[in-house]
Amino acid sequence: MWLKPEEVLLKNALKLWLMERSNDYFVLQRRRGYGEEGGGGLTGLLVGTLDSVLDSTAKVAPFRILHQTPDSQVYLSIACGANREEITKHWDWLEQNIMKTLSVFDSNEDITNFVQGKIRGLIAEEGKHCFAKEDDPEKFREALLKFEKCFGLPEKEKLVTYYSCSYWKGRVPCQGWLYLSTNFLSFYSFLLGSEIKLIISWDEVSKLEKTSNVILTESIHVCSQGENHYFSMFLHINQTYLLMEQLANYAIRRLFDKETFDNDPVLYNPLQITKRGLENRAHSEQFNAFFRLPKGESLKEVHECFLWVPFSHFNTHGKMCISENYICFASQDGNQCSVIIPLREVLAIDKTNDSSKSVIISIKGKTAFRFHEVKDFEQLVAKLRLRCGAASTQYHDISTEVINYTAIKSFGKKGVCLV
Repeated sequence: MWLKPEEVLLKNALKLWLMERSNDYFVLQRRRGYGEEGGGGLTGLLVGTLDSVLDSTAKVAPFRILHQTPDSQVYLSIACGANREEITKHWDWLEQNIMKTLSVFDSNEDITNFVQGKIRGLIAEEGKHCFAKEDDPEKFREALLKFEKCFGLPEKEKLVTYYSCSYWKGRVPCQGWLYLSTNFLSFYSFLLGSEIKLIISWDEVSKLEKTSNVILTESIHVCSQGENHYFSMFLHINQTYLLMEQLANYAIRRLFDKETFDNDPVLYNPLQITKRGLENRAHSEQFNAFFRLPKGESLKEVHECFLWVPFSHFNTHGKMCISENYICFASQDGNQCSVIIPLREVLAIDKTNDSSKSVIISIKGKTAFRFHEVKDFEQLVAKLRLRCGAASTQYHDISTEVINYTAIKSFGKKGVCLV
């Protein structure tokens, strides 16, 4: 696998890597302990533990190729391989396609820039279709390599995301990596020769919850086939739990709601399931449940702002949430004020000329809502006008008062307004 070129100080790496081949511009190395009788003894054991703790690619790719230039101690890692056959293919490609070209350059800097450009081009071509939707394609490629080599799952199994965490085996935490894929929850850890490999099918999960006790301040409890598994030490436990819940729900839908599952293009094709897609879908489901909207609504935008409540003469802080057919607002300062505006009821959308960054939404029944301190309010007004076909209404003194708020007057400081 080609790697994004990164600097390696070879002087400090010689104890962990052994030289296999070299020429004027490239070096092929093997990780110490791999392929040696007895696993390389104590040194190989320590190196393996170090790779697991640091999440080193060398754990599943014990071969690598470095780019070197004469009179330099700094090398660039450009490729890795899970076995000798794979890394040899990369080495042969470099000799056939790169080596002859490098001799025409006058400076080492030009040589390095050329090699980096070639490798980045190869990576971009490989990941054009597979990793374009990932937040960090480079790291995801490496994680996918580890996932495939560690667990040996079917080739069609789609890795969604991965997290560093601890798995509790009794009262002992084992640091490792949790991999969430379309059909399985997998965990891998390797410490001082002790390997833990756990694979749980989502359709076998009978209980999934966030828990806390004296030992574990925050953890995720997974029960499968009568066995309890606890994972903790997450950087973002709420985000992790949210994605696990989504994947577990998908597994249940596949079993008991096949008609809905088959009609959903994202669920029907596991290759379309991504971390970002799962998060967006979870937020949309929470949005629909909170405002009691139709099931098909999808959350498009969220803006922090204030809503002016005229009968109480105060501004309530909250979030404006926008979907295909609704503009909703929910306060977050304890006032429990919520507003739901169907776009079909909107007559006009306007903005103020002062510094309040206000958005005025006028609806049928001579009612208007004033949201202010809206970030990027001008762009929001333009998008909302385009979406609902609303006009612009000129107010003589739009900064002081907005017309009749009868829609929320009867709710006081509590309740939901449906207009």
